[in-house]
Amino acid sequence: MTNQTAKFVEGSTMRHILVMSGAGSVGLMALFVVDLLDMLFISMLGQIELAAAVGFAGTLTFFSTSVSIGTSIAMGALVSKAIGAKDREHARHLSSSIMMTAFAISAIITAVMYAHIPELLSAIGAKGLAAERAAAYLQILLPSGPFLALAMAAGAGLRAAGDAKRSMWATLSGGIVNAILDPLFIFGFGWNIEGAAIASVIARFAVLFFSIYPLIRDHDLVASPTYRAWRSNLRVILAIALPAIITNAATPIGNAIVTTGIAQYGEDFVAGFAVIGRLTPVCFAVIFALSGAVGPIIGQNFGAGRVDRVKETLNNSLLVTTIYTIIVCTILYFVQDFIILGFSLEGDAAIIVGAFCTYIALTFIFNGALFVANTSFNNLGKPLYSTALNLSKATLGTLPFVYFGSEWYGALGVIYGQAVGNILFGLIAIVVLRFHIAELTAGSKVEVEEEDVSIVSLNTQPFCSHDAVLIDDVSTNRDESAEAK
Repeated sequence: MTNQTAKFVEGSTMRHILVMSGAGSVGLMALFVVDLLDMLFISMLGQIELAAAVGFAGTLTFFSTSVSIGTSIAMGALVSKAIGAKDREHARHLSSSIMMTAFAISAIITAVMYAHIPELLSAIGAKGLAAERAAAYLQILLPSGPFLALAMAAGAGLRAAGDAKRSMWATLSGGIVNAILDPLFIFGFGWNIEGAAIASVIARFAVLFFSIYPLIRDHDLVASPTYRAWRSNLRVILAIALPAIITNAATPIGNAIVTTGIAQYGEDFVAGFAVIGRLTPVCFAVIFALSGAVGPIIGQNFGAGRVDRVKETLNNSLLVTTIYTIIVCTILYFVQDFIILGFSLEGDAAIIVGAFCTYIALTFIFNGALFVANTSFNNLGKPLYSTALNLSKATLGTLPFVYFGSEWYGALGVIYGQAVGNILFGLIAIVVLRFHIAELTAGSKVEVEEEDVSIVSLNTQPFCSHDAVLIDDVSTNRDESAEAK
């Protein structure tokens, strides 16, 4: 059994960030690369409607996945804080309670979405063959949502314990399974888009097994689930999970607005946007992993009262985000022609992917800043800050910018408008986060000063008072001994 120590309260915070995000990004990138291969294989079938269908379906599955990310955030925040406070038994009960909550919430969301697949696709602009194929894809993939929620919560539990390696292998296993089954099901069995969906379902169960097994066997971080423990922990879980769910659900809502805006310009633009949707997480897997990696580091240090290390972690996270994004964008600029050629994109589809690689990708610096701010607020006891920022970004930071961008520059204006909103709310997130850290730092100094005053006060008490207490204790012990005799 792994020793449950708070490993992030010591050593270089930059090293912890790089190790955790590096390991996490390998697993995430495996899954995202497979999603990208899905799109590549579907593109090879030669029907633009199928590529558009994957794009529409991806917009909706992103919503259900984002809900699960919300509950996994609660796992990372609460369990890492309990480990940091050296309350291991509480961490075990929290872990099992959060997984029960994650499964229940995802089951409800999945049932509602499954019952309204046609309406949801119509709402985001899917029509004809693209809508029909997207519905077939969703009918296979959506029911596995609750099991993915369990897998994501268990993975967050591994990261909360500082086990980046096993968390990485869990997601990596899903990517490997999907990569093997995709071409077999799509081309070998001739199942087309349905084959891609079936491969993804099997991959999700692989992730579940390889994340929950080490959490139980190696870390003993899952107590036997009971209704009583779940009910006693539910309030504190929902206090973080619900705002986090709303926070993460805001992102796919914003993407749905953008997809709807682009859909009016034709399926070529939708297909190009679908490639962007698969390309983005592959290119920026480190940033996505960073948001999950920073949480446990912040949580353990916050639980241990190390606000100075919390501040240092955040500064280093923003530095990593900026440097990594600049490097990736430089590469994207020079390889964009190969990307367009590889996915057999022409006309409008090629234009929108080129615009992303040349201009839009660079604004991910501000997306990354928002990710770091969100996970920080969730782990610092301010989940409503994340909710307010993301909801505002999905509405005020998307609708007007996308509308006017579309009016002025057409389909490209839609993604330009979204990028401007990302920049604005990334800057706002940084300002709010720095303000909150300053408050925590000031509060920490006040607590230290009060402790010092208490110590001085105790040491300067008159000797006679202290002596009287000792005499009372001795007298009491003597009387008790006499009574015993």
